[in-house]
Amino acid sequence: MIKQLLHSVKAVLQGRGDPPTVKSFKDDQQKESAFETIDRGIKRVSLDQIVGSVGRYKDFDSRFRPRQHMNSERYRKIKQALRDGRALSPVKLYQIKDEFYALDGNHRIAAAKELGHSDIRASIVEFIAGKRTIENILYYQRESFVKKTGLPYSITLTEVGQYDYLLHQIAAHRHHLEASSPEAIDIENTALDWYETIYRPLLSIIRNGNLIQLFPNRTLDDLYAYISYHQWEAGKKRKYGIGIDRLIPNDMEAFREKMMNTSEGNYPEMLREITAFVLMKVTGKSENAIMNRLFALKEVREVHSIHGEADILVKVVLTRDLLSSDAEIIADFVHDQMRQIQGVLSTQTLIPGRSMIREGEGDS
Repeated sequence: MIKQLLHSVKAVLQGRGDPPTVKSFKDDQQKESAFETIDRGIKRVSLDQIVGSVGRYKDFDSRFRPRQHMNSERYRKIKQALRDGRALSPVKLYQIKDEFYALDGNHRIAAAKELGHSDIRASIVEFIAGKRTIENILYYQRESFVKKTGLPYSITLTEVGQYDYLLHQIAAHRHHLEASSPEAIDIENTALDWYETIYRPLLSIIRNGNLIQLFPNRTLDDLYAYISYHQWEAGKKRKYGIGIDRLIPNDMEAFREKMMNTSEGNYPEMLREITAFVLMKVTGKSENAIMNRLFALKEVREVHSIHGEADILVKVVLTRDLLSSDAEIIADFVHDQMRQIQGVLSTQTLIPGRSMIREGEGDS
């Protein structure tokens, strides 16, 4: 036992292993100035969200495993009861934002985690974070959105006020549905229909286009809010390519109708290929080396040595998303990948307006 303890201490001091205990509710309560409370009743809580204890945080390690000195017989009986499927009383939890702290039921929580359970029944009292930080404002805006819509899905936005825009979309959708319904439609059913027929299809299109890579520290939900706001709000100017109009109708309900008649596997792609030709002037002694360097780039399809004012002709095929312009994508590639090659003196880019290509008559 002493050797195990010394090994654990050594691992922590060397930056390995888990922190020695679960989180202290009192410490986090002071940090968040969380003193006002709301009784949230009884519900099931994900065990991954139970991160601390109210008074016994020193009795458990960071993965909520009991320390050696705890009552092992009691713990064994609780595990057996869970294995047998016996109903146990709800544990009692305190909540600060998305994290929960055990007030009563520490052993039941530890046993459930050890047995691989995903959640546990709990009686919850939420402590409202008093500090007016962006993180806290977003949390309570998200909670308000969930309470009003009843949606069981997680939507995570990083800009204040965007949840209100989603509520605006749902309200507009409700008005549209009621226009063709003899009865009123409640907000919960409207929100669910909006999520399934508008939100999720557009989110799927955005995800398949890998657009999130262009927006660090943002979420897919952020991109949905941005694109839909500028696409469906009348008079809103946008800074991305007009090609998106061919992909996503500029009316939300028209988009819904289009997606309802399209299986998910056939959703349109937000990625398109663009072709450009680049004329290059280079130093004579570097021409062959430059042609080899260019042909090694996967975006370069053809490289030709030519006679005239330019020395090399390059055909480039690039992939762009519909949030970007052709000129921006091509300019970045030419500057970053072509003009940086030693021996390149100048470049001129030609973008086809209309093309006619005869198939099946290539080089033999």
